[in-house]
Amino acid sequence: MPDKPLIVQSDMTLLLDVHSPDAESARNDLIAFAELIKSPEHVHTFAITSISLWNAATVGIGPEEVLERLIRWSRFSIPDNVAFFVKDIAGRFGLVVLREVEEHASSYLLTIESERAEREILARKHIKEMLTRCDRGYLVSIYNRGELKLQLIKLGYPVDDRVPLERGIPVPMNFKQLTGKGNSFFLRDYQKSAADSILGDGGPGSGYGVIVLPCGSGKTVVGMEIMRRLATRTLILTTNVAAVHQWIGELVDKLDLDQSHIGEYSGSKKEICPVTVCTYQVLTWRASKEDDFVHMSMLKEGKWGLIIYDEVHMLPAPVFKITAELQAVHRVGLTATLIREDHREDEVFSLVGPKRFDIPWSQLESQGWIAEAQCVEIRVPLPRALEIPYALGTKREKYRIASENPEKIPIVKQLIENHSGEYILVIGQYLDQLKEIAEEIKAPLITGATGNAKRDELYAAFRAKKERILVVSKVANFAIDLPDASVAIQVSGTFGSRQEEAQRLGRILRPKETESHFYSLVTRYSSEEEFAANRQKFLIEQGYSYHVEVWE
Repeated sequence: MPDKPLIVQSDMTLLLDVHSPDAESARNDLIAFAELIKSPEHVHTFAITSISLWNAATVGIGPEEVLERLIRWSRFSIPDNVAFFVKDIAGRFGLVVLREVEEHASSYLLTIESERAEREILARKHIKEMLTRCDRGYLVSIYNRGELKLQLIKLGYPVDDRVPLERGIPVPMNFKQLTGKGNSFFLRDYQKSAADSILGDGGPGSGYGVIVLPCGSGKTVVGMEIMRRLATRTLILTTNVAAVHQWIGELVDKLDLDQSHIGEYSGSKKEICPVTVCTYQVLTWRASKEDDFVHMSMLKEGKWGLIIYDEVHMLPAPVFKITAELQAVHRVGLTATLIREDHREDEVFSLVGPKRFDIPWSQLESQGWIAEAQCVEIRVPLPRALEIPYALGTKREKYRIASENPEKIPIVKQLIENHSGEYILVIGQYLDQLKEIAEEIKAPLITGATGNAKRDELYAAFRAKKERILVVSKVANFAIDLPDASVAIQVSGTFGSRQEEAQRLGRILRPKETESHFYSLVTRYSSEEEFAANRQKFLIEQGYSYHVEVWE
């Protein structure tokens, strides 16, 4: 049919006509196995990648289903090389399987179901050295489990790891019928489904993976449901001290755990308890580049039965190395977007686990679980006095001049006036700009230099409605729960970071009676427009659209 919305191209890109009446249905089918890479006004471009196909395969969307969806929506026939790529790459998941072998307590059994794959794998000396041939396949030392999985995915062969995970030291826990705040508590259907996707029937191949849910949809509750079911010693890793305190507050509020069994491991405290919440920063701290990571031993020696990687897309590189040694432990990654700006999605897939659960943001919005949000990009003119410095600047200098455009400040004031009575976050990248805005609007400022106690105090004042406006740097991008915030004004961002844009919108997505508004202020005719377009890709993929206004 000529009015079908999709064109499949031989370079593995998919062109979606957003004006087609079937565009939304097609997009919902595509995002299970493709990634949005461009999103101008009329045609959105997706790309099929190895990781996107393997993530789809782990939840039962194999090559036949991918091709069926492409055929269903494609205006023209599918190019032969695309069909071959989908069958070849998606079909690789399940070819290489790791299993338990009873007669070898110190080894696992690796089987390879394809002669071609076997030849290719054995041709790599560093991989072959980890394998010992036996009558059923190859024996792999338990100590090489993570490293082998990492090397094989880089070769293009993801490992289907079916070795049962170890049960940790028991720590019984359950949800309270009434939370500590006196509210009734229940698990939402999608939260239960997300936990089911990780734990399955408890058999081989279950107990590890990544859950992708929008900010404000209760990822913390999903983590606690998994904790409840496993009832074991748990380490929760998160992005900053404010997030640590938020996790501890949620644990105390909703689980019947004795508070003495919950520990904080941060820069100021070093408590190791049956349930411990730790920052990535303290875990990767060392006195110098030559020194060891003095706190990393806690990961290996804590006898954990479950590790939760909050905001797993922010997982620091040194933690990957230790995670490779923790493949016998139940592992859960929580995130709103699997996009990593360092392109290490394959390491998340191999070492934490594949994406087990995802749900379109628009679906939860339509069900009322996250707030409806209007996204507006406001194009701002550059003052004449800055036109020459901008023209002569380097790429980085141009971006900073555009980002710190002083014409944005009166717009911030006007937007605050337009939303009088609402709770507002002004978010940015550059500290001098944020300090000036905070002084102009007489609002508190939170940056990386703000002490943890002061941050907690200001966040608490905002939640208690004693502060209506906060000016925040990127320290507030992640894992901060400010449920009454309904307006976010982004004055500058980290170049083209898609995950940052998603996290910033997420600050205002807690369910509320009024519609939320996300404003992004962008200097017109500057490099900031290009970076802003890139930042918006992920949210457009989720069904959001940006209304563009030009400020004269």
